[in-house]
Amino acid sequence: MRLCWKSWAVAAIVLTFSALPPVSRAAASVSCTTQAELLAPDRNALAATGGRLSQAVMEQDYAALQAALLPAEAAEWDGIREAVEQAAPLVKGGQIQLRNVYLLEASSLKAPTDTQFFCSNQSGSINVIINMRALPPGRYAVVLADAAGAPLGGQLSLILAWDSAGMEWKLAGLSVRQGIFDGHDGVWYWERARELARDSQPWAAWYSYEAARSLLLPVDYLSSTNLEKLGTEQAQIKGSPQDAFPYSLADGDRTWKIDAVRLDASLRQADLAVTYESTGVTDPAAVRTEAVAVLSALLKAQPGLRANFHGLWAYAVRNGKRAPVIEMPMGQIP
Repeated sequence: MRLCWKSWAVAAIVLTFSALPPVSRAAASVSCTTQAELLAPDRNALAATGGRLSQAVMEQDYAALQAALLPAEAAEWDGIREAVEQAAPLVKGGQIQLRNVYLLEASSLKAPTDTQFFCSNQSGSINVIINMRALPPGRYAVVLADAAGAPLGGQLSLILAWDSAGMEWKLAGLSVRQGIFDGHDGVWYWERARELARDSQPWAAWYSYEAARSLLLPVDYLSSTNLEKLGTEQAQIKGSPQDAFPYSLADGDRTWKIDAVRLDASLRQADLAVTYESTGVTDPAAVRTEAVAVLSALLKAQPGLRANFHGLWAYAVRNGKRAPVIEMPMGQIP
């Protein structure tokens, strides 16, 4: 997933939003208004724009998306187009359903500023925090949508900005993230992680929590109390890989040093990437043999990983440089 509006990160563009949209309630300072708290005119306008643009992503309608792009972001079109292209398999076979809308009031800012928005529910409890870097003054919205029924469970996030010149909401950022691994969503992986923790399989539990987090987090700039709870549970696992690295494995007369293991979903599957210190072999056949030996040794030491993940990637470190070697499904690893 990528966030295409680069000015969030580097403040490369200074936007001018002197006029505000005709909303029913103006905020005097930086604030977040959740969907449930929005008045009907605001909610309907944002839902209509978010739904139309989400459908354009679904249909790969580049003309509609480019026409809706914020003028100040015209230079970012190539990145947005690339994100839409990459979204195609994630949303294929689904129907757009809006999940949440957040209206972000930042017109009181004097200059681009790193900004946090605390979004509370109807009871007043904060349940979502949105972090924006180098945010210019203005009025924004985050629209989250799902490609319901899509095998890969595409999750769409749109950043909208109020364009004072056109007096309408415009597209300022776009990202799409996978929401399902092998037919299972983030809630399933969270429940599975709890089961594995109770069953004293700390490594499998730890990485199942990682899979749950990956699937439940629609965008990197958003955090929630629900995800904080997930992190708390994960941190309580005894014997987890959290502090295990570098991890030494003995296999016969050989010892392998593993620097890291992380979740890798580059093939749209719940794989694990294993980074290890190579013995320095360079012959292609020997490199492959070494990688298979390392992966096999890891699965012997942590057998719970075999039953709960699709496969393993091997990354060899030689002379301080990390290079991919092979990806193997669990059933092909001896």
